[in-house]
Amino acid sequence: MFSVKTLLKTLVRVFLHIFFWCAVLLFFTYFFGSGNNNFNDTLMFSLFLMPITMATTYVSIYKLIPDYLVTKRYWLFGLYSMYTLIISAYLIMVSIFFSLIYIANFSYTDMNPITRNILLVTTGVYLVVVIVSAFKLLKLNASQVESTKKLETKILETQLKLKEQELNYLKMQIHPHFLFNTLNTIYGFALKKADETPEMILKLSNLLDYLLYQVDKPFVLLTEEINHIKDYIELEKMRFNNSLDVTFKIENISENTKIAPMLLMPFIENSFKHGVLKNGVLRIKINLSCTSENILFTIENTHFKSENSTKGIGLENIQKRLDLLYKDKCELKIDATENLYKVLLKLNKIN
Repeated sequence: MFSVKTLLKTLVRVFLHIFFWCAVLLFFTYFFGSGNNNFNDTLMFSLFLMPITMATTYVSIYKLIPDYLVTKRYWLFGLYSMYTLIISAYLIMVSIFFSLIYIANFSYTDMNPITRNILLVTTGVYLVVVIVSAFKLLKLNASQVESTKKLETKILETQLKLKEQELNYLKMQIHPHFLFNTLNTIYGFALKKADETPEMILKLSNLLDYLLYQVDKPFVLLTEEINHIKDYIELEKMRFNNSLDVTFKIENISENTKIAPMLLMPFIENSFKHGVLKNGVLRIKINLSCTSENILFTIENTHFKSENSTKGIGLENIQKRLDLLYKDKCELKIDATENLYKVLLKLNKIN
């Protein structure tokens, strides 16, 4: 069953069509009545032309244009347009004979001067067809533009959802890696019944709170990320004892600077995981600073060149996350020398 809204829409459409064809009838009566005082004869002639004009127009806007022209079937469009032109021209000739026989009683001199001119009569009919067809083309073009915009919007929304899903997947890969390393450390201390175990558990609790409630956000304050890194370093210090020499310098960190959560942690984790003790000590240097436009992060650790620390889950994921979140607004350089492994990350600030 039709809804009330659909019924009203149909009635409005019918009313507009009736109004338009009444206006065309008035135009024909005025146009063909030029030079003739007999209004009834002109109206009769115009009424006879109306079915021809209406049929030609509707064939054009409901068949030729949408089925052949818009679908780029140009050969068929040209062929059927020619058929329509021939048939309509024949019917126009019949209307002129009608004017001669029925209205002028076979008296050529009594015919309306304009109705005797085949070219003017044909022009009047096809003028209406062309105007309506042009309006139909504009309407179809506007509809196609709107449909294209809706499709583009859906595509963008789908791409955005896919990126969000990929980001969540990458984050889920980082979390188990981080938790595995940390829990292993706590497990070792628990076996020794070390006094530092409760403090380590507290640090881990803080980190888990960060993971559970902050990491799902697209961006967090850089100060929160720094506190997270400090907790992780403290946990590692407890594990390494005197065999670790780590420095973490921060400069010009403003309170409103933001960064993607867990973005720097994979580099920190890998420096501990793949770092090598030299003379009994693992040395790690971390620097984090801000300029007016950028965030600069560098980290280096002692390293053997034969060690391959670029294949870890964390570093692979961080590159993908950088591509998704920062695109061309970041710069990542990794340099492995004989004794040092260096990472330089430059990010544009997020407002």
